[in-house]
Amino acid sequence: MRVIRLYRSLPYKTDTQVLGKQLLRCSTSVAANYRAVCRARSKAEFIAKMGVVVEEADEAILWLELMTESGIVPLKKAESLLKKRTN
Repeated sequence: MRVIRLYRSLPYKTDTQVLGKQLLRCSTSVAANYRAVCRARSKAEFIAKMGVVVEEADEAILWLELMTESGIVPLKKAESLLKKRTN
């Protein structure tokens, strides 16, 4: 939900919207894929689906970092989202 609110606050510039949509897509994909993980029918399926969740979360971090490093989003605004990441 916080990523959705961040996206809605972005200025309407082409570069900003492209990066913002990438962030929005992979962030919401994390939630959708995690929901699928919760319905896994086996340990192998759980592991495979969780791998997709991790990949999407990592991609979301990439887009958020690009947006902060390029000055589109102030670091202060993205800080709490970036703190949630695990390395």
